[in-house]
Amino acid sequence: MARTENRTAIEDYLKVIFGLGEWQDETVSNAAVAARLGVSTSSVSEMARKLADAGLVAHKRYGGMRLTDEGLGQALRMVRRHRLVETFLVTSLGYAWDEVHDDAEVLEHAVSSLMVERMDEQLGRPWRDPHGDPIPTAEGVLHQPTTEPLAASPIGERRFVARIDDDDPALLRWLADAGIDVDAEVVVRERRPFGGATLVDVTPRGGVDGPSRSSELGDQAVAALLVSIDPASPNPLNANGCHYADCRHISAARVSEKNR
Repeated sequence: MARTENRTAIEDYLKVIFGLGEWQDETVSNAAVAARLGVSTSSVSEMARKLADAGLVAHKRYGGMRLTDEGLGQALRMVRRHRLVETFLVTSLGYAWDEVHDDAEVLEHAVSSLMVERMDEQLGRPWRDPHGDPIPTAEGVLHQPTTEPLAASPIGERRFVARIDDDDPALLRWLADAGIDVDAEVVVRERRPFGGATLVDVTPRGGVDGPSRSSELGDQAVAALLVSIDPASPNPLNANGCHYADCRHISAARVSEKNR
């Protein structure tokens, strides 16, 4: 049992370290890992030393940590499991997108590799989860679109929601009520000064659910949204399997290139 619990902890740490640095490509601080896992910074420091000794992270005291190629490979396997499970729960079992995270956290450690591949096949090889996070392929390659925070988007220019932070279920429900989902078109109309609301026009994906409507977003909602200049394509755009015109690949070999 102790070995299983230790392995589960290692997998959780690797997945969290990857997730915290996934979209920023930055060194991850011990404090950020502690906050995400709900543990003390001293616990994170102790685990960081163990992960470094195992060759899974490069860690400097007070300097945070980055995954090594070996750590990245293991993290991508766990990320694949988690995001496939989330997608399966929503698509096949009728979960709402704000309900899946906790159950996926448990199931990702319990399902076998065979079950993961069968879910992938049953779902038609999905390339992203319900929140827009890309699902690594069976070969361990993650297709990540080039994005920017909604807070950095120019006023008056259209953008498309590429990824929504799934940490807060209540926020996900609020965004859904506001019509903001993955692939929705958003146009920033105004940023009110002194920490005021951001006013946006929102058009649901494909425009099939109705015309655009205006919404006022607070700082938390704005911070949860990453947007792309071009919309995602439902079908791959090239032989590499990219669904965005501007896409980089993340893998244990640290391949990073743009494919057009």
